[in-house]
Amino acid sequence: MRIITTVATLHLHLNQLRKQGKSIGFSPTMGALHAGHSSLINEAKARKDYSVCSIFVNPTQFNQASDLQNYPRTLSDDVALLESLDNDLLFLPTVRSIYPATLKSIPDYDFGSLTQVLEGVYRPGHFTGVIQVMYRLLYLVQPNHLYMGLKDYQQQAIVRQLIEYAGLPTQLIPCPTVREEDGLAMSSRNKRLDAQQRNKAPLIYQVLQHAKAQTPHAIPTDIQTQAKHRLESEGFKVDYFEIVDSKTLLPITQFSDQSALACVAAWLGDVRLIDNLFLQ
Repeated sequence: MRIITTVATLHLHLNQLRKQGKSIGFSPTMGALHAGHSSLINEAKARKDYSVCSIFVNPTQFNQASDLQNYPRTLSDDVALLESLDNDLLFLPTVRSIYPATLKSIPDYDFGSLTQVLEGVYRPGHFTGVIQVMYRLLYLVQPNHLYMGLKDYQQQAIVRQLIEYAGLPTQLIPCPTVREEDGLAMSSRNKRLDAQQRNKAPLIYQVLQHAKAQTPHAIPTDIQTQAKHRLESEGFKVDYFEIVDSKTLLPITQFSDQSALACVAAWLGDVRLIDNLFLQ
C-alpha cells in the first residue's frame, strides 16, 4: 500500500492512474478503523476500483473541543488493517493541506432541511464542517466512486446533495451499516464505552427493531414516545428518536407510501451513539 501525505504527490499519482484508464474509489475516514470501514474498502475492491482511503480528523466538524481531543487516533493499527485489506493508497493530509491559507471560500450551497434537522439541531456547525471537508477531499481526490456507510445516514444524504450541487463526476455508493453480533452499529466511538456501557449499548438497535415491528400499524409519534421512554429507563440520555421521510429527513405523522426511517442519537455517559433503520 502506498502512503501519500502531500496534495502534489496525490495529484501526480492519481493522474497517472487515470491516464491508464483506472477507476478511482474513495473511502474518507477519520481513522480508528473497524469492520465498517473495511466493508467500504472491500466494496471498492469488488468493483475493481483503485482503492483510496483517507484518514483525516477534521477539526471543523467537532462542535465540542473535548470531543475532538478525545477522538481515538490509532494510525499504526489503521495502516495494518488497510494493508491486510489490500487497500491501494492511504492519503494522510495535514490540516494545512486541506485548509491552506490560499484557499478561497467554499461555495455556500443551500441544503434546506437536510442540515437543519436531527444532528443539525443537536450539533450546531457540525454539517458546515462536514461539507467543508468533503468538498475539499472530493476536489483533491476526484474519485469515480465515493463509498460511505449508511450508519451516518444524514451525512451521506448531505454529501449526495453536495455532489449534485457541485456538479462532480462522482457516484456515491452507500454501504450497509456493519454491526457487532449483538446488533450495536460499529463506530470508532464504541472504543470509549466501558464494559457496563458496552453491554447496554445494543439496546439502541433492539429499540429500532421494535419500532420496525410496529410499522405500519402504530402511529409514528407513539412509537417515538415508547422508544425514548425505554432508552431513558435504561440510563440513556436521548437527544432524539425520530421517524422521518428518508428523502427529506422531515418527521412523518403517519405511514404511507414514502420510505420511513427511524433515526436515534443517545448518550451513554460521555459517549454519543447514533443509529438508524429503515422501517418500510
